[in-house]
Amino acid sequence: MELKLKDLRYLVAVAEQRHFGRAAARCFVSQPTLSAQLKKLERSLGVQLIERAPNNVSLTEAGEQIVARARRIIEASAEVVELARSRRDPLAGKLRVALLPTIGPYLLPHVMREIRRSLPRLELRLYEHQTAPMLEKLRDGELDLGILALPVELAGLEARELYREAFMVALPERHPLAAREALRAADLEGETLLLLEEGHCLRDQALEVCGAAGVSEREDFRATSLETLRQMVAAGAGVTLLPELASRGAYGNARGVRVRPFVRPAPVRHIGAVWRKTTPRRAAIEALTRLIADHAQ
Repeated sequence: MELKLKDLRYLVAVAEQRHFGRAAARCFVSQPTLSAQLKKLERSLGVQLIERAPNNVSLTEAGEQIVARARRIIEASAEVVELARSRRDPLAGKLRVALLPTIGPYLLPHVMREIRRSLPRLELRLYEHQTAPMLEKLRDGELDLGILALPVELAGLEARELYREAFMVALPERHPLAAREALRAADLEGETLLLLEEGHCLRDQALEVCGAAGVSEREDFRATSLETLRQMVAAGAGVTLLPELASRGAYGNARGVRVRPFVRPAPVRHIGAVWRKTTPRRAAIEALTRLIADHAQ
């Protein structure tokens, strides 16, 4: 029998959507067409892949195992196409790039103009993900490049450091420490620390910086973004740590907030790029990461 890539894509779509209608819409076909092709695939393989119920779609054990392999086949086929395209023009075409939510809004304004000028044929598709889902999508071939805080687990991946970003202290404008030019971690002893919710690596880094200084986290509040943290500081609910890029310009002049550096050597986070070892877009990734490293700060 001959397996068709199209049918594997239909199967993966059903596995991810758990709904024939949504899977068909994602694949740009009608639901009857998708359903018929999957039944044909099951007959060809001689095994049931999908359990169909009126209000429930699930995979059989065989279906789960075949979907895992189908994803790898689809990824490999995409890499074949991208490899051919990159051989024709390695600095052209689509490049799927994800950034941490604590990096993207603050880094991109510094680098996008130069990227467009220097790599005009490169079409960036930009996404925001936290570290764990970003790494998963990189390994699954859904992303080409991730910009995140290092170190991370690099099984199957490569990384390079792009720049180091100092942490800054954000204080309510009338806070006594706001009168100082620079602070030590020990100066924050007894303060209430506002942090991002679980899953943000910046939360762990802030806890590491402040952990030995006797700073207590506010347990009844977890922010979803740096901008929420900034507003809570302005309201006098506590203090927080911000990455340097998130404390510049308009961000650094937010009403009700004063941002102060740490005494040198200041604590920093290491921002890096991560990609698959097998990527066919290596030339484009190297050119893009070199530009980011040169213009991030």
